[in-house]
Amino acid sequence: MSGATVGAALRAAGMALTEAGIEGGARDLRLLMASVLGIEPARMTLHLQDDLPVEMAAAFEALVLRRAEREPVSHLIGRRAFFGREFGVSADVLDPRPETEALVLAALERPFARVLDLGTGSGCILLSLLAERHAAQGVGADLSAAALAMAARNAEALGLSQRCDFVQSDWFEAVEGLYDLIVSNPPYIALDEMSALAPELSHEPRMALTDEADGLGAYRIICARASAFLKEGGRLIVEIGPTQGADVSAMMRAAGLQDVQIRPDLDGRDRVVLGYQRG
Repeated sequence: MSGATVGAALRAAGMALTEAGIEGGARDLRLLMASVLGIEPARMTLHLQDDLPVEMAAAFEALVLRRAEREPVSHLIGRRAFFGREFGVSADVLDPRPETEALVLAALERPFARVLDLGTGSGCILLSLLAERHAAQGVGADLSAAALAMAARNAEALGLSQRCDFVQSDWFEAVEGLYDLIVSNPPYIALDEMSALAPELSHEPRMALTDEADGLGAYRIICARASAFLKEGGRLIVEIGPTQGADVSAMMRAAGLQDVQIRPDLDGRDRVVLGYQRG
């Protein structure tokens, strides 16, 4: 696999990923090679004829072998793009995904001064919102200390540390104060759906994927308690699985939230449910 040039190494690695049954292997390999070379992926074409030093060839081959075992590319290179920014990621946090950008867009439709992100993980939702609203402040809550450490590193890298705090909390348990906006991308995969997931998801924290039950457990807690932490007219916005809109909407209405709405992602699937605190 360690060819004399960058292009040769990419071609050999492409055959390895094809044999492993991985789709989109060419894009994956460009990201891995760019990481090894220390260049932007968009500049890869300019380096295809370059000689690949032995030590870099070995590093690339090691990454390709791990990718063939279905380890996510984001874990291999330690970062993932989300809402126009790069976020550090690891096996301790849920990998930011494009569909979650629908939640961010919904949150940005109205002004907010103070935001709470429940189950913050990498911090990608909270930090994207703060980066877009320069006067806002926020709190990221998560049960995982390792996830909070990653979120704090991302806040530092994005220059947002002065406008956010992170707290270890089982949902609202250690949270204080009132907020204009509460957001969350909780674990929503039902236990009986876990076996059908892509192999890459086995490398992500299980507690961020499933509630080990029907996939609605986190929503029951969040919807029931959100009003105690929302200012008048404040919003609760959550990401959902595509089939959960009706159930989560009913929970918000039962909790007294008003003007409950379901929003789609870019693929047209139900992805976000939002409701307003009575004002």
